[in-house]
Amino acid sequence: MAVKKRKKSELIATPLWMTTFGDMNNLLMVFFVLLMGDVTHVTQEEFQLMMSPFRGSFGALTGGSTFEKGRLVELGQNVMTLPSQKKGKAVATHLKLMVQAFKPEIEAKKVRVREDERGLVITLTSDAYFDPGSARLRNDAKAVLKKVSGILKDIPNFVRIEGHTDNTPNAPPAAKGGFETNWELSGARSVNVLRYFQEEEGVNPKRLSAVAFGQYRPIDDNNTPEGRAFNRRVDIVILREKVVEKGEAGKIERPLPDEEWR
Repeated sequence: MAVKKRKKSELIATPLWMTTFGDMNNLLMVFFVLLMGDVTHVTQEEFQLMMSPFRGSFGALTGGSTFEKGRLVELGQNVMTLPSQKKGKAVATHLKLMVQAFKPEIEAKKVRVREDERGLVITLTSDAYFDPGSARLRNDAKAVLKKVSGILKDIPNFVRIEGHTDNTPNAPPAAKGGFETNWELSGARSVNVLRYFQEEEGVNPKRLSAVAFGQYRPIDDNNTPEGRAFNRRVDIVILREKVVEKGEAGKIERPLPDEEWR
């Protein structure tokens, strides 16, 4: 049988994937040469920039596609000094510490700790801190609030205390010493928590604010007893990226900005 000769155009070329694979090997070789060689003159920032093209390729890192420093470095910024990175690490550290500090209360379902778009949130289940229909702090709840105040003193951010209720009408009525609506009840509870932090624990009052949401910010279904129990709560929100700024020597501190409400 005659063997059919192939035309030059039909000869098998190098697969396209090998070109990409070869480029990756070259990059890895350069990386390890730098790693094993004399790189004492390379700063930490430059090393991070060198690593950026590898991010996202191996599943462990994310983002980045160039060796160039870019505009952030030209403006005096770099990947090691970006404010968001430092603040993100600080938030994560405080969240971890709070989870450890409130482990007994979390297991007893008296406290919940989480992070959201507002900042760090310490949620107190109202049933453990107030009697039904009452805004007076129970004596056995003050030990937990004392622990919370210790954390607040270590963080300079603004703190917003938010009162919430379920949708059950108040009883007894206001004429008998109760609260007319859930607005008043949730507001009184948040103010009493605020006053405890200021008057009993000495937290800077310029950092504190109290808010009443009544029954209108539920986090669970008000049609079940368990859902209503979740909705009866006081949220202590350590607001993100907001701190009390001191004025120059001899001058009055500036008024608190309204941004802490956003």
